[in-house]
Amino acid sequence: VEGTQSVFSTMIKEFNNFRDREKQKMDDEDMLFSPFAGIEKSTVLQEAKAAFNDPHEVKHNPGKCCLLISKLLFLLAQGETFSGNDTTDVFFAVTKLFQSKDVNLRRMTYLFLKEVAESTDSEDIIIVISSLTKDMNSSVDLYRANAIRVLCKIIDAQMLGQIDRYIRQAVVDRNALVSSSALISGNQMAVDPQKREIVRRWVNEVQEAVNSRSEMVQYHALSLLYTIKCHDRLAIGRLVTQFTRSSPMSPLAVCLLVRYTSRLLHDDLSATNAQAAYGFLESCLRHKNEMVIYEAARAMCRLPEVAARDILPSITVLQLFLSSPKPTLRFAAVRTLNEVAIKHPGVVAKCNEDMEGLIGDSNRSIATLAITTLLKTGSESSVDRLMKQIQGFISDIADEFKIVVVQAVRALCLKFNSKARVLLNFLSNILREEGGFEFKKVIVDTMLELIERIPETKRAALFHLCEFIEDCEFTQLSARILHLLGEEGPSTEHPAKFIRFIYNRIILENAHVRAAAVSALGKFGAKVESLRPSIITLLTRSQLDEDDEVRDRATFCLSLLRKGSEESKHVLLDPLPIKPHLLLRSLEMYKLRPTPGALTFDSLPIVEDTTPIAPAQNDENVGLENGTAIPAGDEETKTELPQNYAEELLKIPEFADLGQLFRSVPPKHLTESETEYLVRCTKHIFPHHIVFQFDVTNTINDQLLTDVEVVMDETESGDWELFSSIPAESIPYSATKTTYVCYKTPEEGVHKANFMNELKFRTKSVDPNTGELEDPDDEGEEEEFPVDDLEMSAADLMAKVPVPNFRTAWGMIGDSAELLDKFQLPQYKSLNDAVKAVVEFLGLEPCEGTGTVPHNAVGHTVFLSGVYLGGIKVLARTLFSVSASDNTIMLKIAIRSESPDVSQLVLDCI
Repeated sequence: VEGTQSVFSTMIKEFNNFRDREKQKMDDEDMLFSPFAGIEKSTVLQEAKAAFNDPHEVKHNPGKCCLLISKLLFLLAQGETFSGNDTTDVFFAVTKLFQSKDVNLRRMTYLFLKEVAESTDSEDIIIVISSLTKDMNSSVDLYRANAIRVLCKIIDAQMLGQIDRYIRQAVVDRNALVSSSALISGNQMAVDPQKREIVRRWVNEVQEAVNSRSEMVQYHALSLLYTIKCHDRLAIGRLVTQFTRSSPMSPLAVCLLVRYTSRLLHDDLSATNAQAAYGFLESCLRHKNEMVIYEAARAMCRLPEVAARDILPSITVLQLFLSSPKPTLRFAAVRTLNEVAIKHPGVVAKCNEDMEGLIGDSNRSIATLAITTLLKTGSESSVDRLMKQIQGFISDIADEFKIVVVQAVRALCLKFNSKARVLLNFLSNILREEGGFEFKKVIVDTMLELIERIPETKRAALFHLCEFIEDCEFTQLSARILHLLGEEGPSTEHPAKFIRFIYNRIILENAHVRAAAVSALGKFGAKVESLRPSIITLLTRSQLDEDDEVRDRATFCLSLLRKGSEESKHVLLDPLPIKPHLLLRSLEMYKLRPTPGALTFDSLPIVEDTTPIAPAQNDENVGLENGTAIPAGDEETKTELPQNYAEELLKIPEFADLGQLFRSVPPKHLTESETEYLVRCTKHIFPHHIVFQFDVTNTINDQLLTDVEVVMDETESGDWELFSSIPAESIPYSATKTTYVCYKTPEEGVHKANFMNELKFRTKSVDPNTGELEDPDDEGEEEEFPVDDLEMSAADLMAKVPVPNFRTAWGMIGDSAELLDKFQLPQYKSLNDAVKAVVEFLGLEPCEGTGTVPHNAVGHTVFLSGVYLGGIKVLARTLFSVSASDNTIMLKIAIRSESPDVSQLVLDCI
């Protein structure tokens, strides 16, 4: 029996060993290895040159040639670069592959030519163009389609003009592949400013292609048609109106049309055709294709200032999608409802029962979005239950959805303050889990907001953050938290408890964090006298730090703390009167033209903050989504910011004695984007002069503009004196040149002025292909081109300069020049529109985040500040309210400045 057991045990052991070996073998077979791993560039290049230059290999062994091209493409994808000679040799060798009639090899050839075209000399590319042109006129549709796409990728605008008629024919070709290839190429070339004008000539053919029977062609044609007309808002309106009446068959084309309609409504929700556009979106909710239905529902939910009753049809559709067997539909529906719940929680609440069923969804992303939506729409009693469910699987989801959870928790804390402590503990727990920088940053931002909005949470939140920086791997977050501890820690009940956490950072962290910790300790020493001796002892050790910045900060703080005066405390505790990046720009301007006397903050030039303001956290994307056909060249969708013109203007001799540049007003377009000549104006404000900078663009390819100038005429007071005018010598096609006009301001000051403008120039005919003059002796013909008028107002003389503490600044400026007034603003339908308009009229900068109006607010206070020409500080307190009787927006405003006349000028801007 014992022998039998021994044999049996041996057999079992051998069987287990065999099973493990087979499992390991199967695992090894399952592992994927690249067939091109370990290939060398030099070897592949030699093999390619040998094979491609051998006519026998090309004609009888196309598979080998395809493999070699695949290796070349693999090397390019891995970041390898070919030198000039290698690229030329391989490019010439690949052109010989056109001898083969093999379809697969021909397609690989097309693909390789597109990849290396940009790194190949333009003279070498001409050689392959003849072969591609031949294929473009081939009887094989596959060759025609691919040749068009490659040609449009590698040719310039001049060559495009020569093959223009062939591509137009391809756009309306019977074969859908050929037509779509031409349309896609048109979309890609429309991005290039030099090719854009040629593509715009295809509008009739593209219009015909939209009516194609092929759904693919319809989609590409509609996309290109929008690209061609994107600069003309009226044309876009007519395009949308036309196709909403007779919707295309292609679901993808209808989705594009839905997005274009949505954008049209975002631009002007009160337009005359807005009702018809909204009706089209509502009709798409009954479309037979689910993709179109969802696109229409999402577009309706994202309309600006949309009322709850107007999105009920789309909410109903999304509710049906919640019970769909398709995970993609469930995910799309719950994600959109999650967004809508921010502004209209009551409307989304009708879907709560369906979303309860999604909490246990196998797709964790869907479950996360369902729970966060329930958090936004549910009651206070359901918070604890939902938080327990989130805690169970939050570690299994991606950071993107963890951020969604944190944002929902933030909204919940602000909604139910009594649950703030529970939710704060939840945030603290997930803060210590694994995650990327953006995820951790959102949690820290949320905690900082809770400290500011709910004071009861400050002590607990600060200790949670202290524990986080003990193991924090992100320097930026650690420095930010240390700064917060220096600001808020000394005012807590037991400030000494934070010292250990801060000093640990000096011992254990990198130089950046150590410097932040030294500054935080300095603030504790300045604010808490009982801790000052201990703080001085700790800072003394930091004077031996290996980093210069840490040593300098420690020495600076020690010298101020040992003095113990109130002035030294203010140096440590009070913020700079100007932001650091603005201070740097101001010092750079000061170096260009220093002023006499001591260097003080008041003697520095005024610098406005031109950093674009990020959208509010709850704002929705009002433009088209990523992946939509928005042309890169659409100037109307870009934000133009003023540049620092001081150095450029000081180089012009005529303006050398104008003094210090006060500010530059953001550019304003004086012509439509479709006109022959584009003109925009930037106003530069000097102490006693105003320089008008006109940037002129020539969009006519057969004309050269010479002696270009803008003639201005002040039509009202006649008190403006022309100081100088600097014309532009010449402006070739597609170039932008500058002409200047300088006026001396009236002695009584600038109140309001209107300038009529006219562009004057001479035109000379040039060859559109070469740009050379047809007749060098031609003096040109004088022409005049009217442009829009320009207005000057007090807001142009106001620099938008924020103050770090508005209430302190308001008290310091005094009420000797204070003005109070009330206004009715019936022309504005929403509080947000009224706030934006008043801020623009006054030319002041919102302070302390008051420029953003909370959703559904019935009243709002905005603090404004600025500096008027001459360095006169101006502050304004504005109170907006909505009348309960007729919904009229009321404005109460108080203005304080250092001059009664300036206060009156600012008030007159309303």
